[in-house]
Amino acid sequence: MIKFVDLDRQRKNLKSDINLIIKGVIEEGQFISGKEVSYLERSLEDYTKSPSVTVANGTDALSIALMSLDVKPGDEVILPSFTWVSTAEVVCLLGAVPVFADIDRNFNIDINKLKSKITNKTRVIMPVSMFGRCPDLLKIQELAQKYNLNTIEDAAQSFGAKSNNNFSCTVLDISTTSFFPSKPLGCYGDGGAVFSRNEEFLRKIKTIPKHGQVGRYNYVEVGMNSRLDTMQAAILLEKLKIFEDEITKRNNVAKTYEKHLSRSKSIETPEIPSSADRSVWAQYTVLLDGDLADKRDHIMKNLRNLGIPTALYYPVPLHTSPVYKNFNSEGLNVTSDIAKRVLSLPMHPYLSEEELSFICENLLNVIDEIS
Repeated sequence: MIKFVDLDRQRKNLKSDINLIIKGVIEEGQFISGKEVSYLERSLEDYTKSPSVTVANGTDALSIALMSLDVKPGDEVILPSFTWVSTAEVVCLLGAVPVFADIDRNFNIDINKLKSKITNKTRVIMPVSMFGRCPDLLKIQELAQKYNLNTIEDAAQSFGAKSNNNFSCTVLDISTTSFFPSKPLGCYGDGGAVFSRNEEFLRKIKTIPKHGQVGRYNYVEVGMNSRLDTMQAAILLEKLKIFEDEITKRNNVAKTYEKHLSRSKSIETPEIPSSADRSVWAQYTVLLDGDLADKRDHIMKNLRNLGIPTALYYPVPLHTSPVYKNFNSEGLNVTSDIAKRVLSLPMHPYLSEEELSFICENLLNVIDEIS
């Protein structure tokens, strides 16, 4: 059976090197704050040209970013409703208010609709670089500066992507990413990182994950405990060596999907906007024709019976969830439409031409049969 994300093939590719570094960490015995953590932070900075601080996971990274901007109860944070729940929940946990903005056909926040969401309570604009590609981050930063707002890029899915020839995690005031195992750059547990070129923000970003402590028992910020462990850092250092090659392979997979599926009038394949120089293809998500939306479950079931896994990201926009439905969610027409039509196909660097042909031909056949 084809795997939706095949981490086993990657593991076999790296097996001897991974086993060696795991053995090294165990023998050294410094499982927290080992040398590999600082090595990884330097490597991430070398890669992006933006200083980084590693943390326990992507959700903590978002919390730390907001805390570093001193977001207070009642402050408004503009973000998409079409995203994983972490983006909104961290806002609420700080007592701030999520304001949901619509997306465009590329699944990213619609910059043209942002201005109407700005009020005198707005503090932060927080776009999500969805499915491995960025919105036009420069335009978002320009808009924020015009209204004296801060910005955070939720780059949980887009580390390694580029926008206007700038790496994801480098353009906005603060950026965050996730190293969850299924991400393009993932560890063998959980992990995340926060990036900023602003010295004042960076000082807080370094302090908050260590309980707000600078020096022994000297607490200068209200902080939290959020550390990437040494084992995960070591694994990420090894995976970073093949990351560029895997991005190339992911893009080749996406091109093959496009070649096979673009001939169908019932499927809308992803478009890469001109500002997005490179996607890392965290997901390959298509849009089914509107007439097929109510048959999506049937399509998925038929494909599953053929050994082809699929997934839905994100069929329930956050503004429709009970806990978030009372927040500002006006004008989310594209979000509501797209959520009904999304279908994500297997995506990882090691999909073969034969597997991709099998997936595409069977998807097209299933659609033809029910159309």
